[in-house]
Amino acid sequence: MSGADLAARWRSARVAPLGLHLDSAACSRPSNATLDAVADHARHEAAAGGYVAAEAAAPVLHAGRAAVAHLVGMDAADVVFTTGSNHALDLLLSSWPQPRSLACLPGEFGPNLAIMAANGFEVRALPVDEIGRVRPDRAEHLLRTDPPALVHLTALASHRGIAQPAARIAELCRAYRVPLVIDAAQALGHLDCAVGADAVYSSSRKWLAGPRGVGVLAIRPELAERLCPRLPPPDWPVARTLRVLDRLAHGEANIAARVGFSVAVGEHLAAGPAAVRARLAEVGRQTHAVLAQVPGWRVVEPPDEPTAITTLEPTAGADPAAVRRTLIERGIVTTAAEPARAPFELRTPVLRLSPHIDTTTAELEQFAAALADVTAALR
Repeated sequence: MSGADLAARWRSARVAPLGLHLDSAACSRPSNATLDAVADHARHEAAAGGYVAAEAAAPVLHAGRAAVAHLVGMDAADVVFTTGSNHALDLLLSSWPQPRSLACLPGEFGPNLAIMAANGFEVRALPVDEIGRVRPDRAEHLLRTDPPALVHLTALASHRGIAQPAARIAELCRAYRVPLVIDAAQALGHLDCAVGADAVYSSSRKWLAGPRGVGVLAIRPELAERLCPRLPPPDWPVARTLRVLDRLAHGEANIAARVGFSVAVGEHLAAGPAAVRARLAEVGRQTHAVLAQVPGWRVVEPPDEPTAITTLEPTAGADPAAVRRTLIERGIVTTAAEPARAPFELRTPVLRLSPHIDTTTAELEQFAAALADVTAALR
Protein backbone atom coordinates (compact mmCIF):
# COMPACT_ATOMS: atom_id res chain seq x y z
CA MET A 1 0.00 0.00 0.00
CA SER A 2 1.37 3.41 -0.97
CA GLY A 3 1.76 6.23 1.54
CA ALA A 4 -1.11 8.08 -0.11
CA ASP A 5 -3.38 5.03 0.08
CA LEU A 6 -2.45 4.47 3.71
CA ALA A 7 -3.19 8.10 4.51
CA ALA A 8 -6.58 7.98 2.75
CA ARG A 9 -7.53 4.80 4.57
CA TRP A 10 -6.51 6.28 7.94
CA ARG A 11 -8.50 9.47 7.39
CA SER A 12 -11.61 7.73 6.10
CA ALA A 13 -11.74 5.61 9.27
CA ARG A 14 -12.26 8.73 11.44
CA VAL A 15 -14.62 11.63 11.90
CA ALA A 16 -13.56 14.67 9.91
CA PRO A 17 -11.36 17.04 11.93
CA LEU A 18 -12.77 20.46 12.74
CA GLY A 19 -9.62 22.09 11.39
CA LEU A 20 -5.96 21.12 11.18
CA HIS A 21 -5.02 18.53 13.78
CA LEU A 22 -1.21 18.67 14.06
CA ASP A 23 -0.93 17.37 17.60
CA SER A 24 -0.70 13.57 17.51
CA ALA A 25 2.24 13.59 19.92
CA ALA A 26 -0.20 14.94 22.52
CA CYS A 27 -3.40 13.12 21.62
CA SER A 28 -4.22 11.60 18.26
CA ARG A 29 -7.63 11.05 16.71
CA PRO A 30 -9.16 7.62 17.45
CA SER A 31 -10.90 5.71 14.67
CA ASN A 32 -14.64 5.19 14.52
CA ALA A 33 -14.08 1.50 15.25
CA THR A 34 -12.12 2.38 18.40
CA LEU A 35 -14.84 4.75 19.59
CA ASP A 36 -17.54 2.17 18.84
CA ALA A 37 -15.65 -0.48 20.81
CA VAL A 38 -15.44 1.82 23.84
CA ALA A 39 -19.14 2.68 23.66
CA ASP A 40 -20.21 -0.93 23.06
CA HIS A 41 -18.30 -2.14 26.10
CA ALA A 42 -19.77 0.62 28.26
CA ARG A 43 -23.26 -0.42 27.14
CA HIS A 44 -22.43 -4.05 27.93
CA GLU A 45 -21.39 -2.97 31.43
CA ALA A 46 -24.73 -1.21 31.87
CA ALA A 47 -26.67 -4.25 30.67
CA ALA A 48 -24.74 -7.14 32.21
CA GLY A 49 -22.65 -5.61 34.98
CA GLY A 50 -19.08 -4.34 34.94
CA TYR A 51 -17.36 -7.54 36.03
CA VAL A 52 -19.39 -9.75 33.72
CA ALA A 53 -18.59 -7.42 30.81
CA ALA A 54 -14.89 -7.41 31.74
CA GLU A 55 -14.81 -11.19 31.72
CA ALA A 56 -16.46 -11.23 28.30
CA ALA A 57 -13.85 -8.75 27.02
CA ALA A 58 -10.92 -10.96 28.09
CA PRO A 59 -10.19 -12.24 24.55
CA VAL A 60 -10.10 -8.69 23.17
CA LEU A 61 -7.82 -7.52 25.97
CA HIS A 62 -5.52 -10.49 25.43
CA ALA A 63 -5.35 -9.62 21.73
CA GLY A 64 -4.44 -6.06 22.68
CA ARG A 65 -1.62 -7.23 24.93
CA ALA A 66 -0.43 -9.61 22.22
CA ALA A 67 -0.39 -6.79 19.67
CA VAL A 68 1.65 -4.57 21.99
CA ALA A 69 3.97 -7.50 22.70
CA HIS A 70 4.54 -7.90 18.97
CA LEU A 71 5.50 -4.25 18.66
CA VAL A 72 8.05 -4.46 21.50
CA GLY A 73 9.39 -7.95 20.76
CA MET A 74 7.97 -9.75 23.80
CA ASP A 75 5.10 -12.10 24.66
CA ALA A 76 1.53 -11.22 25.62
CA ALA A 77 2.17 -12.59 29.11
CA ASP A 78 4.88 -9.92 29.55
CA VAL A 79 2.43 -7.01 29.09
CA VAL A 80 0.10 -5.34 31.59
CA PHE A 81 -2.22 -2.40 31.11
CA THR A 82 -1.67 0.79 33.09
CA THR A 83 -3.38 4.18 33.14
CA GLY A 84 -0.56 5.79 31.15
CA SER A 85 3.19 6.17 30.80
CA ASN A 86 3.74 7.95 34.12
CA HIS A 87 1.84 5.22 35.94
CA ALA A 88 3.87 2.54 34.16
CA LEU A 89 7.20 4.13 35.05
CA ASP A 90 6.17 4.58 38.68
CA LEU A 91 5.08 0.94 38.91
CA LEU A 92 8.42 -0.17 37.55
CA LEU A 93 10.70 2.11 39.56
CA SER A 94 8.82 1.66 42.83
CA SER A 95 9.39 -2.09 42.44
CA TRP A 96 13.09 -1.76 41.68
CA PRO A 97 15.51 -3.43 44.13
CA GLN A 98 18.61 -1.71 45.41
CA PRO A 99 20.80 -0.09 44.24
CA ARG A 100 18.72 2.67 42.70
CA SER A 101 20.82 4.44 40.10
CA LEU A 102 20.10 5.06 36.45
CA ALA A 103 21.49 6.79 33.40
CA CYS A 104 19.15 8.73 31.12
CA LEU A 105 19.28 11.45 28.49
CA PRO A 106 20.05 15.04 29.53
CA GLY A 107 16.81 15.90 27.73
CA GLU A 108 14.75 13.52 29.86
CA PHE A 109 11.02 14.27 30.18
CA GLY A 110 10.39 16.40 33.26
CA PRO A 111 7.62 14.22 34.77
CA ASN A 112 9.86 11.16 34.33
CA LEU A 113 12.59 12.91 36.30
CA ALA A 114 10.07 13.65 39.05
CA ILE A 115 9.09 9.96 39.24
CA MET A 116 12.74 8.95 39.36
CA ALA A 117 13.38 11.37 42.21
CA ALA A 118 10.26 10.28 44.11
CA ASN A 119 11.49 6.70 43.97
CA GLY A 120 14.94 7.59 45.28
CA PHE A 121 16.96 7.15 42.11
CA GLU A 122 20.37 8.73 41.62
CA VAL A 123 20.31 10.02 38.05
CA ARG A 124 23.29 10.58 35.77
CA ALA A 125 23.36 11.75 32.17
CA LEU A 126 24.03 9.65 29.12
CA PRO A 127 26.53 11.28 26.72
CA VAL A 128 24.85 12.97 23.75
CA ASP A 129 25.79 15.03 20.71
CA GLU A 130 24.83 18.64 19.98
CA ILE A 131 21.21 17.79 19.08
CA GLY A 132 20.63 15.46 22.02
CA ARG A 133 21.19 12.10 20.35
CA VAL A 134 23.00 9.61 22.58
CA ARG A 135 26.55 8.74 21.53
CA PRO A 136 26.90 4.95 21.66
CA ASP A 137 30.71 5.02 21.83
CA ARG A 138 30.72 7.18 24.94
CA ALA A 139 27.75 5.34 26.39
CA GLU A 140 29.75 2.13 26.09
CA HIS A 141 32.57 3.72 28.07
CA LEU A 142 30.11 4.61 30.83
CA LEU A 143 28.66 1.10 30.89
CA ARG A 144 32.12 -0.43 31.02
CA THR A 145 33.70 1.81 33.64
CA ASP A 146 30.88 3.04 35.88
CA PRO A 147 27.64 1.19 35.09
CA PRO A 148 24.36 2.35 36.63
CA ALA A 149 21.80 -0.13 37.94
CA LEU A 150 19.75 0.50 34.80
CA VAL A 151 19.61 2.62 31.67
CA HIS A 152 16.42 4.53 30.91
CA LEU A 153 16.14 5.65 27.29
CA THR A 154 13.36 7.85 25.96
CA ALA A 155 13.46 6.59 22.39
CA LEU A 156 11.72 9.71 21.04
CA ALA A 157 11.26 12.82 23.13
CA SER A 158 8.16 15.01 23.26
CA HIS A 159 10.06 18.29 22.94
CA ARG A 160 12.39 17.33 20.09
CA GLY A 161 11.81 14.85 17.28
CA ILE A 162 15.19 13.13 17.47
CA ALA A 163 15.16 9.34 17.05
CA GLN A 164 17.55 7.69 19.50
CA PRO A 165 19.70 4.69 18.44
CA ALA A 166 17.66 2.37 20.65
CA ALA A 167 18.78 -0.87 19.00
CA ARG A 168 22.46 -0.03 19.47
CA ILE A 169 21.94 1.01 23.09
CA ALA A 170 20.03 -2.24 23.72
CA GLU A 171 22.94 -4.18 22.26
CA LEU A 172 25.41 -2.40 24.54
CA CYS A 173 23.25 -2.89 27.62
CA ARG A 174 23.02 -6.61 26.92
CA ALA A 175 26.77 -6.82 26.51
CA TYR A 176 27.40 -5.15 29.87
CA ARG A 177 24.43 -6.78 31.65
CA VAL A 178 22.70 -3.50 32.46
CA PRO A 179 18.89 -3.62 32.13
CA LEU A 180 17.45 -1.22 29.57
CA VAL A 181 14.08 0.47 30.07
CA ILE A 182 12.61 2.28 27.07
CA ASP A 183 10.08 5.09 27.35
CA ALA A 184 8.11 4.54 24.15
CA ALA A 185 5.35 7.08 24.81
CA GLN A 186 6.25 8.85 21.54
CA ALA A 187 7.95 5.88 19.87
CA LEU A 188 5.34 3.10 19.96
CA GLY A 189 3.60 3.11 16.60
CA HIS A 190 6.14 5.65 15.34
CA LEU A 191 9.54 3.94 15.48
CA ASP A 192 10.67 0.32 15.70
CA CYS A 193 10.49 -0.61 19.40
CA ALA A 194 11.28 -4.33 19.07
CA VAL A 195 14.97 -3.75 19.82
CA GLY A 196 15.57 -6.11 22.74
CA ALA A 197 14.93 -3.82 25.71
CA ASP A 198 14.25 -5.40 29.10
CA ALA A 199 11.20 -3.20 29.74
CA VAL A 200 9.13 -0.91 27.53
CA TYR A 201 6.27 1.35 28.53
CA SER A 202 3.97 3.63 26.59
CA SER A 203 0.66 5.46 26.35
CA SER A 204 -2.33 4.66 24.18
CA ARG A 205 -3.43 8.11 23.05
CA LYS A 206 -0.51 9.21 20.88
CA TRP A 207 0.62 7.60 17.61
CA LEU A 208 -1.49 4.45 18.09
CA ALA A 209 -4.58 6.69 18.34
CA GLY A 210 -6.21 4.92 21.25
CA PRO A 211 -8.39 6.43 23.99
CA ARG A 212 -6.95 8.56 26.78
CA GLY A 213 -6.27 7.02 30.18
CA VAL A 214 -4.61 3.80 29.02
CA GLY A 215 -0.98 2.73 29.02
CA VAL A 216 1.07 -0.44 28.84
CA LEU A 217 4.11 -1.83 30.60
CA ALA A 218 6.04 -4.76 29.13
CA ILE A 219 8.75 -6.50 31.16
CA ARG A 220 10.83 -9.52 30.22
CA PRO A 221 10.52 -12.40 32.71
CA GLU A 222 14.21 -12.27 33.63
CA LEU A 223 13.84 -8.70 34.81
CA ALA A 224 10.38 -9.18 36.31
CA GLU A 225 11.74 -11.83 38.64
CA ARG A 226 14.07 -9.26 40.19
CA LEU A 227 11.33 -6.76 41.01
CA CYS A 228 9.66 -6.31 44.41
CA PRO A 229 6.22 -4.72 43.90
CA ARG A 230 4.78 -2.79 46.83
CA LEU A 231 1.34 -4.37 46.62
CA PRO A 232 0.41 -6.71 48.06
CA PRO A 233 3.18 -6.51 50.68
CA PRO A 234 5.85 -9.09 49.78
CA ASP A 235 5.58 -10.86 53.15
CA TRP A 236 1.89 -11.61 52.68
CA PRO A 237 1.22 -15.23 51.64
CA VAL A 238 -0.87 -14.13 48.66
CA ALA A 239 2.14 -12.28 47.23
CA ARG A 240 4.02 -15.55 46.84
CA THR A 241 1.23 -17.03 44.73
CA LEU A 242 1.15 -14.23 42.13
CA ARG A 243 3.44 -13.43 39.23
CA VAL A 244 5.16 -10.06 39.45
CA LEU A 245 3.18 -8.85 36.42
CA ASP A 246 -0.06 -9.88 38.12
CA ARG A 247 0.92 -7.87 41.18
CA LEU A 248 1.57 -4.83 39.00
CA ALA A 249 -1.77 -5.11 37.18
CA HIS A 250 -4.75 -3.07 38.36
CA GLY A 251 -8.09 -4.84 38.20
CA GLU A 252 -10.21 -1.76 38.94
CA ALA A 253 -9.79 0.10 35.67
CA ASN A 254 -11.53 1.69 32.72
CA ILE A 255 -11.98 -1.56 30.81
CA ALA A 256 -13.86 0.18 28.01
CA ALA A 257 -10.80 2.31 27.27
CA ARG A 258 -8.59 -0.78 27.33
CA VAL A 259 -10.91 -2.47 24.85
CA GLY A 260 -10.71 0.61 22.62
CA PHE A 261 -6.93 0.62 22.82
CA SER A 262 -6.85 -3.07 21.89
CA VAL A 263 -8.86 -2.25 18.77
CA ALA A 264 -6.58 0.70 17.94
CA VAL A 265 -3.36 -1.29 18.20
CA GLY A 266 -4.97 -4.05 16.15
CA GLU A 267 -5.74 -1.50 13.44
CA HIS A 268 -2.11 -0.39 13.55
CA LEU A 269 -0.91 -3.95 12.97
CA ALA A 270 -3.40 -4.38 10.14
CA ALA A 271 -2.11 -1.22 8.44
CA GLY A 272 1.46 -2.53 8.70
CA PRO A 273 3.81 -1.00 11.30
CA ALA A 274 6.67 -0.67 8.82
CA ALA A 275 4.41 1.12 6.33
CA VAL A 276 3.16 3.48 9.05
CA ARG A 277 6.74 4.24 10.14
CA ALA A 278 7.75 4.98 6.56
CA ARG A 279 4.76 7.27 6.04
CA LEU A 280 5.41 9.14 9.30
CA ALA A 281 9.03 9.66 8.22
CA GLU A 282 7.78 10.97 4.87
CA VAL A 283 5.38 13.38 6.58
CA GLY A 284 8.21 14.53 8.83
CA ARG A 285 10.47 15.31 5.88
CA GLN A 286 7.65 17.24 4.20
CA THR A 287 7.03 19.18 7.41
CA HIS A 288 10.70 20.11 7.80
CA ALA A 289 10.89 21.29 4.19
CA VAL A 290 7.69 23.36 4.27
CA LEU A 291 8.47 25.07 7.57
CA ALA A 292 12.14 25.77 6.91
CA GLN A 293 11.29 29.11 5.29
CA VAL A 294 8.77 30.48 7.81
CA PRO A 295 10.11 33.85 9.08
CA GLY A 296 10.92 34.04 12.77
CA TRP A 297 11.24 30.29 13.35
CA ARG A 298 13.94 27.63 13.10
CA VAL A 299 13.30 23.93 12.56
CA VAL A 300 15.25 22.11 15.26
CA GLU A 301 15.35 18.64 13.67
CA PRO A 302 17.70 17.72 10.79
CA PRO A 303 15.87 17.66 7.43
CA ASP A 304 16.05 13.87 7.10
CA GLU A 305 15.17 12.93 10.69
CA PRO A 306 12.78 9.92 10.36
CA THR A 307 10.07 11.20 12.72
CA ALA A 308 6.89 13.22 12.35
CA ILE A 309 7.59 15.40 15.39
CA THR A 310 8.84 18.81 14.32
CA THR A 311 9.80 21.52 16.78
CA LEU A 312 10.08 25.18 15.91
CA GLU A 313 12.32 27.46 17.94
CA PRO A 314 11.45 31.18 17.81
CA THR A 315 14.26 33.34 16.43
CA ALA A 316 12.64 36.77 16.70
CA GLY A 317 10.99 36.75 20.12
CA ALA A 318 7.69 35.02 19.35
CA ASP A 319 5.91 33.43 22.32
CA PRO A 320 5.01 29.81 21.40
CA ALA A 321 2.20 29.69 23.98
CA ALA A 322 0.56 32.84 22.57
CA VAL A 323 1.04 31.58 19.02
CA ARG A 324 -0.57 28.25 19.92
CA ARG A 325 -3.58 29.96 21.48
CA THR A 326 -4.12 32.11 18.41
CA LEU A 327 -3.71 29.13 16.07
CA ILE A 328 -6.38 27.24 18.03
CA GLU A 329 -8.74 30.17 17.44
CA ARG A 330 -8.14 29.50 13.74
CA GLY A 331 -8.83 25.77 14.11
CA ILE A 332 -5.20 24.64 14.13
CA VAL A 333 -4.04 22.43 17.00
CA THR A 334 -0.36 22.28 18.00
CA THR A 335 1.60 22.14 21.29
CA ALA A 336 3.70 24.78 23.02
CA ALA A 337 6.48 23.00 24.92
CA GLU A 338 7.83 24.87 27.94
CA PRO A 339 11.34 24.25 29.36
CA ALA A 340 9.83 22.22 32.23
CA ARG A 341 9.12 19.49 29.68
CA ALA A 342 12.86 18.80 29.49
CA PRO A 343 14.38 20.98 32.24
CA PHE A 344 18.01 20.03 31.64
CA GLU A 345 18.00 20.50 27.88
CA LEU A 346 15.21 22.79 26.68
CA ARG A 347 16.26 26.38 27.26
CA THR A 348 13.41 28.27 25.61
CA PRO A 349 9.81 27.35 24.75
CA VAL A 350 9.22 25.76 21.36
CA LEU A 351 6.21 25.17 19.15
CA ARG A 352 5.67 21.50 18.29
CA LEU A 353 3.88 20.00 15.30
CA SER A 354 3.09 16.29 15.23
CA PRO A 355 1.07 15.48 12.09
CA HIS A 356 -0.12 11.91 11.54
CA ILE A 357 0.02 9.86 8.36
CA ASP A 358 -3.03 11.54 6.78
CA THR A 359 -1.55 15.05 6.77
CA THR A 360 -1.05 16.48 3.27
CA THR A 361 1.51 18.88 1.89
CA ALA A 362 -1.31 21.34 1.18
CA GLU A 363 -2.29 21.27 4.86
CA LEU A 364 1.31 21.85 5.91
CA GLU A 365 1.49 24.82 3.55
CA GLN A 366 -1.77 26.12 5.01
CA PHE A 367 -0.24 25.86 8.48
CA ALA A 368 2.97 27.60 7.39
CA ALA A 369 0.96 30.53 5.99
CA ALA A 370 -1.13 30.74 9.17
CA LEU A 371 1.99 30.59 11.37
CA ALA A 372 3.66 33.40 9.43
CA ASP A 373 0.50 35.50 9.67
CA VAL A 374 0.00 34.89 13.42
CA THR A 375 3.68 35.51 14.16
CA ALA A 376 3.57 38.87 12.39
CA ALA A 377 0.27 39.84 14.03
CA LEU A 378 1.57 39.11 17.57
CA ARG A 379 4.74 41.18 17.23
